[in-house]
Amino acid sequence: MPVSIRWADIDANRHLRHSVYYDFGAAARMQLLSERGLTTHKLEELQIGPVLFREEAVFRREIHLEDQITITVEMHKASEDYSRWSLRHTFLKKDGILAATLTIDGAWIDLRLRKLAMPDDFIKKVFSEFPKSPDFEWIVKKTS
Repeated sequence: MPVSIRWADIDANRHLRHSVYYDFGAAARMQLLSERGLTTHKLEELQIGPVLFREEAVFRREIHLEDQITITVEMHKASEDYSRWSLRHTFLKKDGILAATLTIDGAWIDLRLRKLAMPDDFIKKVFSEFPKSPDFEWIVKKTS
């Protein structure tokens, strides 16, 4: 997903504010889900939504106002039932240089009960077809 940097995204050091990476990551992953049919309307219909447990950004190179960047989103980890997952967002500058990576860990929440939920078959299909990172791994549920 190509991204346009706005003046409001720049901080006093003349590079992209740290919090904007998280905003761009959210926009990129929601666009990817929407393109696959998992729109906000579909989530509302299913009364389920994604919930994040962790977001972590690693910054490698500065991004400036004039820079052209592209964000890719890949599944980094997932449980077999797609109830838990990790997505990795890669921020690339026009010349292919890695600017940052953003990794999130998430699950699904039942919007009525406000409790963690299992995804239905539609969500499982969308997630099973998600682009996977070269180092993708399945999350193995721990048994007590």
